[in-house]
Amino acid sequence: MSENFFAYISRMRYIGRWSLMRNSLPENIQEHSHMVAVIAHALGTIRRDVFGVDCDPNECAAVALFHDSSEILTGDLPTPIKYHSRAIMGAYKQVEKIACEKLLSTLPDELRPAYEPLIGGETEERLHDIVKAADKLSAYIKCIEERKAGNNEFLSAEKSTKAILDESPLPEVRYFIEHFIPAFELDLDELGTI
Repeated sequence: MSENFFAYISRMRYIGRWSLMRNSLPENIQEHSHMVAVIAHALGTIRRDVFGVDCDPNECAAVALFHDSSEILTGDLPTPIKYHSRAIMGAYKQVEKIACEKLLSTLPDELRPAYEPLIGGETEERLHDIVKAADKLSAYIKCIEERKAGNNEFLSAEKSTKAILDESPLPEVRYFIEHFIPAFELDLDELGTI
């Protein structure tokens, strides 16, 4: 049996994001997944500690770490194609499902049940709202960072991503934007010393 799961996971660093955009600060899906996990953990903590809704932030972070793992096998399909039509979205969901199944098949049988819920399973579905919001917040932060680096290529993406976030029904998203996004506009000196 092939037990290559973690070797595949380590290859996330070779899959670039934002492939149709000129990037001042290149980003791969491993870096992106880390940031999404950090934000998903924060959103889960906000949900639990600020809004009093039962939530496990650690579970949110774990799902977020693996949320783009199918892209190890599929690559990162650019947004204009991925969301072009319902037919393409449906077909791509099927491709992602097959990629997740193939990836999970590289685990020993005794470990697979621990990872199935995180990679295309019921835990991922249950926490989809938090992970999707964390993914959008990560994209918004990337746009802010590119603008601050003098790259106007991301201005439209920043505007459209912010509009999506503004429409989010999740109070955790509004809380995160209000309390944490302004700091991303600051430089290191403005952030101050710890």
